[in-house]
Amino acid sequence: MKYKVLALDLDGTLTDHNKNLPQKNIDAVKKAIQAGVSVILASGRPVFGITPIAQQLNLKELGGYILAYNGGCIINCKTGEQMAASILPQECIEDICTFAKENGVYAVTYSEDNIVAENRDDEYVRKEAICNSAKILEVPDIKAYVNYPVEKFLVVGEHEKLIPVQKKLLEKHGGIINAFFSESYFLEVVPADVAKDAALDRLLNMIGIKQEELVACGDGMNDIPMLKYAGLSVAMMNAYDEVKKYADVIAPSNDDCGVADIIYNYILTQE
Repeated sequence: MKYKVLALDLDGTLTDHNKNLPQKNIDAVKKAIQAGVSVILASGRPVFGITPIAQQLNLKELGGYILAYNGGCIINCKTGEQMAASILPQECIEDICTFAKENGVYAVTYSEDNIVAENRDDEYVRKEAICNSAKILEVPDIKAYVNYPVEKFLVVGEHEKLIPVQKKLLEKHGGIINAFFSESYFLEVVPADVAKDAALDRLLNMIGIKQEELVACGDGMNDIPMLKYAGLSVAMMNAYDEVKKYADVIAPSNDDCGVADIIYNYILTQE
């Protein structure tokens, strides 16, 4: 087979606009696995936000992998093994929270199965909670609360207010952390070596699959690295225009089950 592994972004790609997983995509992914293709769920979501999707796809029994936090954590679904993890440097967390507050936006992170934030009523904090089907743990001072290891912070708010936060973080901590947009209102803050392409490269080397044997599907700005890396890069019809520039193929939208279309037309048709 020319393509042996399929990396799938979740929001805006595998799931529909309501964050639901269409049955057509479920059936197609399972057929791909049964044909011998390894499936990787590659998302900016935390592990607990990806696990329900993995369960719907029966990846514990069928096999597959989770790349959470944009690749900051790699998990083998069948064994439950954490194959790799990257932790955000503790010394950067104070500035993430401070710069967010100075610009009228909110720093967000995770604790167990909760979204941690200072304002549960903020519309962008709620977006992240809805995305992960999670409860919001409201704390008075997130900077003081987070005294434990975290893989990622998210700074949420209006795009123009997030830009100076990104600029300040990269100017001060550019060699230690990375800060990039997954959506115009979501600024992802992760360790400097974390991105979907780097995590995929690491995982493919672990499981003995070549880069050119990878199909990657995405729609967001944080998907660009893995689209540039993949042997066959796929952007959904609903993807940002900038993302589509890096695609070999434009698939139907997430609401039209574009992932299933790619599986049936580019993977299951292989000799």
